[in-house]
Amino acid sequence: MDKTIQAKKAALLKKLHHGPKILVMANAWDVISARIVEEIGFPAVATTSAGIAAALGYPDGQRVSRDEMLDVVSRIARAVQVPVTADMEAGYGTTPEKMAETARALIEAGAVGLNLEDITGDDESSQVELGLQLEKIIAIREASDAAGVPLVINARTDIYLMPIGPQETRFERTVERFRRYAKAGADCVFAPAVRDSETIAKLVKAVEAPLNTLLMPGAPNLNELEKLGVARASIGSGLMRASLGTARSVAKAMFERRDSEAMFAEAVPYAEVNHLLGRN
Repeated sequence: MDKTIQAKKAALLKKLHHGPKILVMANAWDVISARIVEEIGFPAVATTSAGIAAALGYPDGQRVSRDEMLDVVSRIARAVQVPVTADMEAGYGTTPEKMAETARALIEAGAVGLNLEDITGDDESSQVELGLQLEKIIAIREASDAAGVPLVINARTDIYLMPIGPQETRFERTVERFRRYAKAGADCVFAPAVRDSETIAKLVKAVEAPLNTLLMPGAPNLNELEKLGVARASIGSGLMRASLGTARSVAKAMFERRDSEAMFAEAVPYAEVNHLLGRN
């Protein structure tokens, strides 16, 4: 992809985090899901690492290699015209040097933004020490700026998601990380699993950076999040899992009731699928 065009897409993606409307991400996991999201009218496409992992036959959680992840990201970026931001898990490395490599590889894949989380495993003991996480963010910022495509960094902490540490200090520890992440070069900060409006409102005021939350059961809806000042809302693997739910329901109808009509109720027409992929 032309770097000038890519840089303009990065600038657009960054601008979308500053309103006036909340930036809604219906995360895609392959080319056709990305094209559907784009065709509906979403101004950007975000990927879901869990969705891509599942499509490739892996459980979620750093099991996919960087090259496998980037291959899917590259296919999506080539297929859509809107900016693409990729869920790159913990960056596929534990050093600033590896982060710089990931940033350059992501730009080569055609993406203009990334999620970067601060855990590397399945439990709270894998949370990256704050100083190292700052070095990783700085490395991505510097490498992408030098490459001419300033990646939009969405810096995530899993303090609430895992959860990590004592409940009574989670808010303060989240705010500390987010403020430091923003100073290190993050454009947005992401706190998945924060469900209550009061905490979300307090985070919006405290973090001094655009806040990304995760759409999930029990959390405020999009209208409420926009009123609270949330800049970005993602569905994560939710869209992929919803599609799996539909697939399972149709398969069960065929197997248990011999109902072959069930599959056509919500099916995208065959010709439309081909039309959506016609640009490739």
